[in-house]
Amino acid sequence: MRNHPVCVNNCCFVLIAFGAAAMPTICRAQPEGFNYDESKVPQYTLPDPLTTQDGKAAASADQWRSDRRPELLALFESQVYGRLPAGAGEVPIKIKLVEQSADGPHNTRRIQFEVAPQKDGRDVCRIGVLAYLPKSADPVPAFLTLNFRGNQSIHNDPKIILNQSWQRNREGVVDHRATEASRGIASSRWAVEKITGRGYGLLTAYYGDIDPDFDDFSNGPHPAFYSEGQTQPAEDEWGSIAAWAWGLSRVLDALEQHPELSQRIDADRISVMGHSRLGKTSLWAGASDPRFAMEISNDSGCGGAALSRRAFGETVKRINTSFPHWFCDNFNQYNDNEAELPVDQHQLIALIAPRPVYVASAVDDQWADPRGEFLSLVGAAPVYELLLGEEQTQPLPEAAEVDDPIVAGRMGYHIRSGKHDVTDFDWEQYLNFADRHLKAD
Repeated sequence: MRNHPVCVNNCCFVLIAFGAAAMPTICRAQPEGFNYDESKVPQYTLPDPLTTQDGKAAASADQWRSDRRPELLALFESQVYGRLPAGAGEVPIKIKLVEQSADGPHNTRRIQFEVAPQKDGRDVCRIGVLAYLPKSADPVPAFLTLNFRGNQSIHNDPKIILNQSWQRNREGVVDHRATEASRGIASSRWAVEKITGRGYGLLTAYYGDIDPDFDDFSNGPHPAFYSEGQTQPAEDEWGSIAAWAWGLSRVLDALEQHPELSQRIDADRISVMGHSRLGKTSLWAGASDPRFAMEISNDSGCGGAALSRRAFGETVKRINTSFPHWFCDNFNQYNDNEAELPVDQHQLIALIAPRPVYVASAVDDQWADPRGEFLSLVGAAPVYELLLGEEQTQPLPEAAEVDDPIVAGRMGYHIRSGKHDVTDFDWEQYLNFADRHLKAD
């Protein structure tokens, strides 16, 4: 592998590879016919996060907040994830506590509740939330994350409500419904005892409770906000990723509004975390809803933390072809045309500033472009430096070594050994990062 010239913020430099020991090997599980050769990455220039579309520099924090940030947010809404239709951003919610402060496994407190966003007095969807909390007298900071297989999949606790929403048929799922065999089937990803033992809560919900993950906009929250005669979102309206992010914000509404929940969970210290497509979701949730105190992306790849212009591993065309419902239809304009995107993913991370953000990659997950994920942090750093000044004086290095986490001010990154997954190593770094930024003084 040779060093490859790239341009960040219109300034070209040579990025050193992830280190000899860290050179990613091509995993046979990666789909064929896509680029995994660093020497074949096209040369590109990233749009400057601090320069407006008409060429004006955002030279102060006030100019970033008043001019550039709203412009970038609108571009991501119209060209990538889709804007929320009128009325969807602020909706009333019904909150039902199904199980209040019960004893959970390993000396935890378990709470299960349901959040139902409303439109014209009717449920838009029903989001079942499972919370494991340390037994603290004070409200605790917490990680909020969506899961792929239902709340019962994260732990073998027999008291977790068995999810009844549509799921893809696989082990533990029969006729698109979860069975008892799915209990704890994904527990290796969740580190419940590690998280609560460090003084944090873990809140999770099945993403299909918000919007089932297939190309059909007659379900999920979309139809509730259609105008008369509309049968699918407009070209610049929300896809499923934006809908899942919208659902995360509705859960945060519940944490703010319900007295029992607010006594146990500190809504001002919520880190939104996600893996893979739900890592894309967590980044968009954090960018579009500044109430989230910290954001974590785990192996989020294309449309998440990875730079689109690198066209490495999964590309814009591939993701739009395989998952046409994830993004807004306008994103299709950039299939095999990434250079014409008015934004790139470093600017998505910049939208999170000055809040803490952590991006994680895996050596064998070349499909998600680990280097492109790291470069997004590099490209977002000038915004953090502008907004935080001396607090963000420690710069990101030019390279990352495997299993050696990097923390630079409010930005964090690691590339770990292994595959596309969530591991105890990942959670250990997220907890360490949260200790810096979410623990009360």
